[in-house]
Amino acid sequence: MKLILLGAPGAGKGTQAEKIVEKYGIPAVSTGNIIRAALKDGTEMGLKAKSYMEAGQLVPDEVVIGIIKDRLKEKDCENGFILDGFPRTIPQAQALEDMGIAIDKVLDIEVPDEKITARMSGRRVCAKCANSYHMLYKKPQVEGVCDACGGELVQRKDDAPETVQARLAEYHEMTEPLKDFYSNLGKLVIVEGQEEVADTTALVFKALED
Repeated sequence: MKLILLGAPGAGKGTQAEKIVEKYGIPAVSTGNIIRAALKDGTEMGLKAKSYMEAGQLVPDEVVIGIIKDRLKEKDCENGFILDGFPRTIPQAQALEDMGIAIDKVLDIEVPDEKITARMSGRRVCAKCANSYHMLYKKPQVEGVCDACGGELVQRKDDAPETVQARLAEYHEMTEPLKDFYSNLGKLVIVEGQEEVADTTALVFKALED
């Protein structure tokens, strides 16, 4: 089973990737993780990526695709894999097709922007012990105070509403067009994200087995 996971930041894609890994025993291939591994191992593509990163530049598509190609040749990918975080753009998706990698399904987890913003901007983290809370789903006993250590609860910059909205706007512009790309190839399956993670997971498994 060769899968691609799509979904906006905060749609719960990472959690569902973990559930698929547990059930089907195939690896989740995350772009960030494999670039870090290629850098650490000093592969040819890793060294190319390093040169761009040290210059403060984005790693170009052809280098990212080369790293992905190397990773998918490894033994643990023989029976399938989940691509999480790649492709992000139409040119990357086209490059994947040109590599001859036959993707079985592209799973898109859909959650409305307003729900994602509420989920992410409601998160708080203890400045002392890093325990996490949520203003809607996991409230502290005293507002702004950690139950465990009494530390101050803060909002991470990544969770600020304006940051979340900027990331969503980038997703809609750069990555969402992939839905049409894969729909035209007959590979797109849409799953409506639910309030409960387990309910979303049940829909994901049903989509994969249909």
